[in-house]
Amino acid sequence: MPDTTNPRSTPMADDDGPPQSKPRGRSLWTWNDINLVLDVVLMLLFAAECFAAVIVRHVFPPGPGAAGWKLWGLDYDAWGGIQFGLLAALAGGILLHLMFHWSWVCTMVAGRWSGRPKGRVDQGMQTIYGVILLIVLLFSVGIPVAVAVLTVQPPA
Repeated sequence: MPDTTNPRSTPMADDDGPPQSKPRGRSLWTWNDINLVLDVVLMLLFAAECFAAVIVRHVFPPGPGAAGWKLWGLDYDAWGGIQFGLLAALAGGILLHLMFHWSWVCTMVAGRWSGRPKGRVDQGMQTIYGVILLIVLLFSVGIPVAVAVLTVQPPA
């Protein structure tokens, strides 16, 4: 029988996790277990991203000199694709991790800005803050990429 005095010991009963309707018996996974697995996956993705970046930057010759070179059957472009794929997976995992802890983030920020130690934000406002943050992040990355696409110059 789970310890009801500690909400972290009950399966799927963590404020940082997604809301659930009715408890359906004992689950094998608690939100702490899921968070640990996600943290380990993020750590492995980060290590793999670092490895791929070192391969692309320091193992292959720079620029056009990498044409024809292969490492373990993969050329420079394939390693660049691996690096980008790992980066996308890492970004998705970080976004998922942030979503799992969004209520904690909102509570901490509200507590700091309002001066109250328990500055709780209702779920509707948390959703609005999350959507606004996501839009700001997408624009802060998308606008410079769009400017780069529009201003890139081919060789003369």
